[in-house]
Amino acid sequence: MNLVILASIVLRVLGVGYSLVLLYRSNDRRFGFLTVMLSLMATRQILSAQGSTDPIEELPGLVVSILAVLTVYYLSSYVVEEQRITERLRGFQKAIEHAGHAIFLTDIDGTIEYANPAVADVTGHDPDEVVGENPRLWKSGEHDEDFYAGMWETIASGSIWEGEIINRRKSGDLCWVDMTIAPITGEGGAVERYVAVERDVTERKEREVRIAEQNDRLERLNNTNEVLRDVNRELVAATSRQEIERSLCDRFARSPLFGAAWVGEPRLVDDSVNVRTRAGIDEGALDARLEETDNYRRVIDDVLDRGEPAFVDADASRLDDPLDAVAVMIPLSYQDADYGVLVVESATEDAFETIDRGLFAELGSTVGDAINAAESRRTLAADEVTELEFLVDGASDPLVTLSAELECSVELEHLAGVHGDTVAYVSITGVDESAVSAYFEGDEHNGNGRSLCEYDDRCLVRLVVGESAIVPTLARYGATVTAVSVTGGHGRIRADVSRSNDIRSVVEAVQAAHPELDLLAQREQERGSESETEFRSSFEESLTDRQLEAARTAYFAGFFEWPRETSGEEVAAIMDITQSTFTQHLRTAQRKLFAAVFEESVTASK
Repeated sequence: MNLVILASIVLRVLGVGYSLVLLYRSNDRRFGFLTVMLSLMATRQILSAQGSTDPIEELPGLVVSILAVLTVYYLSSYVVEEQRITERLRGFQKAIEHAGHAIFLTDIDGTIEYANPAVADVTGHDPDEVVGENPRLWKSGEHDEDFYAGMWETIASGSIWEGEIINRRKSGDLCWVDMTIAPITGEGGAVERYVAVERDVTERKEREVRIAEQNDRLERLNNTNEVLRDVNRELVAATSRQEIERSLCDRFARSPLFGAAWVGEPRLVDDSVNVRTRAGIDEGALDARLEETDNYRRVIDDVLDRGEPAFVDADASRLDDPLDAVAVMIPLSYQDADYGVLVVESATEDAFETIDRGLFAELGSTVGDAINAAESRRTLAADEVTELEFLVDGASDPLVTLSAELECSVELEHLAGVHGDTVAYVSITGVDESAVSAYFEGDEHNGNGRSLCEYDDRCLVRLVVGESAIVPTLARYGATVTAVSVTGGHGRIRADVSRSNDIRSVVEAVQAAHPELDLLAQREQERGSESETEFRSSFEESLTDRQLEAARTAYFAGFFEWPRETSGEEVAAIMDITQSTFTQHLRTAQRKLFAAVFEESVTASK
């Protein structure tokens, strides 16, 4: 056997062995085919070598053997590279399938060719359901056609589109998606496919929306609080009802939340509304609106009756939900006195969303209190007043009850405020002082009153009356009580009210608290010497409550009479203080009185 044949056989046998090893390692059927082919070639070579002696004739077989071995070698290199690429592709596929984002592959028309499993989490559709479909399947309708046209124009030009889009899940729920669409181009730059990556950002967007809404509500609440702070500051400085109403409406009208504000009250002569003050709205437009519907009058009456704010729509119909309201009506009341209704109109759709109804109720009470205080001050300082005279027969009042139960006459001597209480100094005739003392020592009236002294045919009593009594009620609504005269439960009470005040409101408020009162007369009066009133007011303001009480109690108890009807120790006992403290308060009050008299006289004579 010549060397050429031997070499060819050896190469073929080696090729068979090499192919078997690669077949075992890779389990690739192509190496099995080569193994069989090389085995047959090696067998043929062995069989043919027995009859051949010419080496030259066997050279082609040797070349074939070499090529066969090289084929096995290069095939093994190809298979290794193929396996490496396959493993990499398999890794890419696993990464895509396990990605938390939905990934789509579409053709140039938008038909989906591939979708990873995360598609089900984002769209609610299984991947098999969307393959062959168009992404229009989850179109929400929240975007207009221009939005989608701009998207397609961008990706069709070879550029990447990024943005947020609202889709509709299979369940019908809307979801926010952060989307990126990238074109896949060929060698010539032409777009062959599109790949889209979607990430569900619904929770983040909802959180952002909630935060934005909270910030918006907070801003509106801060704006409202700023308005209320300004209103409270202006209420303190205001000196009249007109000034209070004007500043109130002006401040609300200046706020970006509220478009207009006005104060109205029911007319007594008809069913219309009287507009006292307005801001942010033309007079003609407001009058026309009030004439178009009578809902305003009905709701204003209802608000005043209930004493609580009401939200209304454009037709002034009451609403339960402030989100749909265009205005709020706020009663301006002080206890039983009504001073009309403040109407605040919104400038935005959600102006009243964050404002608690109780905040408006508190504002109405504050304004009503300020109006009452302003009218009370006017009454005290007015030269011209209206005198009101009421019949108090059978009224539920301490003075009326006292006269009825003791069958005596009660005359008011003086009124004072002591530690928040209203104290009445009254003279009683027609009954013994012992009966008066026994009356106040009873369980029902214990601690309410005390007999101070007895002179001539009168008994002087210091009586603490409750806030529900007639005298404090009149005082609350700006009236100054000037006289009370009751005999056996029947009598009259007179009070002065400034002419600039709303007399009707005062009368209605007092009669609401005491329905048994009847208005007998209403007279226009000129007040007495203003200098005397000013002097008394100035002197009383210079004293503390205790100093004034000590001087007043001592005077009405007969401490300054000679001989003294009541000792200092007894007056101190009445005030429930020590005698030394009483003496100190009394001396201070006397010194201030003498200073006011003599220093004023000296100044006047210079």
